[in-house]
Amino acid sequence: MLPDQVKIIEVGVRDGLQNESSPVPTDVKLELINKLILSGISVVEATSFVSPKWVPQMADHQQILEGLPKNTGTNFPVLTPNMKGFENALTSGAKEVAVFAAASESFSQKNINCSIDESIERFKPIFEKAQAEGIKVRGYVSCVLGCPYEGDISADKIAQVADKLYQSGSYEISLGDTIGVGTVKGTKSLIESVQRAVPIENIAVHFHDTYGQALANIYAALEMGVRNIDSSVAGLGGCPYAKGASGNVATEDVVYMLNGLSIKSGINLNKLVDAGDYISQFLKRENNSKVARAVLAKR
Repeated sequence: MLPDQVKIIEVGVRDGLQNESSPVPTDVKLELINKLILSGISVVEATSFVSPKWVPQMADHQQILEGLPKNTGTNFPVLTPNMKGFENALTSGAKEVAVFAAASESFSQKNINCSIDESIERFKPIFEKAQAEGIKVRGYVSCVLGCPYEGDISADKIAQVADKLYQSGSYEISLGDTIGVGTVKGTKSLIESVQRAVPIENIAVHFHDTYGQALANIYAALEMGVRNIDSSVAGLGGCPYAKGASGNVATEDVVYMLNGLSIKSGINLNKLVDAGDYISQFLKRENNSKVARAVLAKR
């Protein structure tokens, strides 16, 4: 049974732009955010409070939060990998944060030099402070349908990690197919396992389109009752583990599919295409959304 309505979580401004080698000016990011709001998107992941040494593209995180439009009804979660990042985000006026855990021990060790359990333990002070301050926390689980180091990860293992984040206080758990190897069968099996620990309405999916399976996997997730979808305008973002591969599924392609299924998203496709066209032209590269390319070709 497909849902009547879904929430799109736009991750292009953070997840999409963070790997760009050339700096994207703050005013360009803010203009992109404004165009996304005009399209009707209600959640835009605005930036990441990581060390500028590790992710130079996100060095303007404070300026981004200060420059966000007020009273739009849009939520602007920001990524906070540690307590220092959380405190900086709080000082800058963040109302929602996101934390990252991995389903793969190898991925966790190579990325943040600690085990999965240790990473969740590190987040505990964030959850406690967030609860005290009335800040919502979203939890990400990466490598849910495959790891570049370990290959397949058992659905039960992923459900355990999701459960720990949910029990810690994450209001929503985003399941990330980090390297884009997932299939429909794997997606259904994954959600079947995770929903035993996390209510289906608190589950989100985050697919990369490396093997061209993202839309099929999203449809499978919708059939399972998922109603929260992460996506990236113009397909911004790459897959660092598969050379030359595409990254995040394009928001335009997701919205077009939802429109065809008569599932409401509250998003105006034409205005969304405008937003993707704006950032693609700035980056001087082809728009990664097939829907956007088709719409623009008709104009």
